[in-house]
Amino acid sequence: MAGLTLRELAARLDISVGTVSRALSGDTAIALKTRERVTEAARQYGYVPNMAARQLVSGRSGFVGFVMPVRGPNFIDSYLGEFLTGLGEGLVEHGMDLFIATVPAGRSELSVLRHVVESGRADGMVVPRIGEADERLAYLIERKFPFVAHGRMLDSSSAFNWLDADSVSAFGEIFDLLYALGHRHFGLVSISDPMTFRHLRERGLRDAISRRGDPNVILDVASAPRFDRGATVAAVNSLLHAERRPTAMIGLFDELALTIMEEASRAGLSIPRDLSVVGFDNITAAAYAPPGLTTFEAHTRDSAREIAGMLVSVIEKKPATPLTKLIAPKLVARASHGPVPETARKL
Repeated sequence: MAGLTLRELAARLDISVGTVSRALSGDTAIALKTRERVTEAARQYGYVPNMAARQLVSGRSGFVGFVMPVRGPNFIDSYLGEFLTGLGEGLVEHGMDLFIATVPAGRSELSVLRHVVESGRADGMVVPRIGEADERLAYLIERKFPFVAHGRMLDSSSAFNWLDADSVSAFGEIFDLLYALGHRHFGLVSISDPMTFRHLRERGLRDAISRRGDPNVILDVASAPRFDRGATVAAVNSLLHAERRPTAMIGLFDELALTIMEEASRAGLSIPRDLSVVGFDNITAAAYAPPGLTTFEAHTRDSAREIAGMLVSVIEKKPATPLTKLIAPKLVARASHGPVPETARKL
């Protein structure tokens, strides 16, 4: 038999409706054996809870919100694909669902975020790609609304829940790896957008150069707006066709590193014989772009799953201090990096 109501399910189990309801919601005041019995019976008889009724009782929607800008029909974002997959998986494990609110052209993310929060459509929010001074986080902190950010703000005086990758250490490791292979002239392809991760990654590279204290090290930086493909290609080529070309180039993230590889190939350069290239994130395409991009695994999907668990904990337990976690990225050494070219060694 399928499609039982809560009252019918309770009658079959010979348990009160209130006990069945509390057992299904995971109330630890109900004995574990009873909770397991009720859960199994609900599965067996196909009971589906009435979310509207549950919301009236609990004051919760059962949804976590995520605001996603729409950037055009041809826009591909590997990060968002990985992140949303992990977030959805993590929320399902905790009995919650993901609510995605899109931001149409001409409207701000903050206005859509406000609408989701103030309409009561979500019990908490997940906020990605944190800006240097992020108005979304400022609003949520002021409202004391549950949220977890994937990233940090530059201003560390604001306390909030976050999970982030330690890209400062990773970019220092990139420099040390390439320096040990004889490289002294580096190129960094970055973004011009006011994003915290840009500052942290650039800081990691510059700090590593400073620690080495080698006056022969040169760093050339070219930047472009994050989603402007034409400007990005121009920035890459400004380094590739400079009078003195870097022997190693680093993309702030994998899409930029892959663009470096594409443009280098067009220029007749062989990777890594003529140019070493390293990225960050380990998106799927990194493994397949010949000769295979050396990069760092940022654990995007796993991080999103963990963020889901953190947010559920924030919603249900209301911890007194913010939950924070820094993830250590892992080097994925493929074939796009190698020793400095002999011609550069002789200069």
